[in-house]
Amino acid sequence: MSARVVAKARGWIGTPYLHGASVQGAGCDCLGLLRGVWRVVEGAEPVTVPRYSADWDEPQKREVLRAAASAHLVEVALGGARPGDVILFRMRAGAVAKHLGIQTEVGDAPRFVHAYAGHGVVENALSAPWARRIVARFRFPSVAVGGVI
Repeated sequence: MSARVVAKARGWIGTPYLHGASVQGAGCDCLGLLRGVWRVVEGAEPVTVPRYSADWDEPQKREVLRAAASAHLVEVALGGARPGDVILFRMRAGAVAKHLGIQTEVGDAPRFVHAYAGHGVVENALSAPWARRIVARFRFPSVAVGGVI
């Protein structure tokens, strides 16, 4: 099942970055990428995502994205990386965690797919600068139930 998550995430590569969108090939942001993969892997989205600004929840310092991920995904240990994991990033110290990606490779050359402003959906090396920003790791419920944890 995790191979399916990776394949679906990679299918979004080249989709332009468009804040708040979730349409493969037309536009998405990092949450939109996750939502699109969810629809294929899990089915209907569990909640309607409200409109959000680019700086959402920063002034209030609320970890809304982490709470939502915890409510709908299965949190796993940071050290147990597997392909298909959803990775939550804190882009700078003291900021709320608000960037998501999907791990595609582990081992000596880890990689992940994410939607990044100015770049669209890309697959990047999960290099040290990215890895040190990881604050949580999750799995899709059907992957976790399937005994992948």
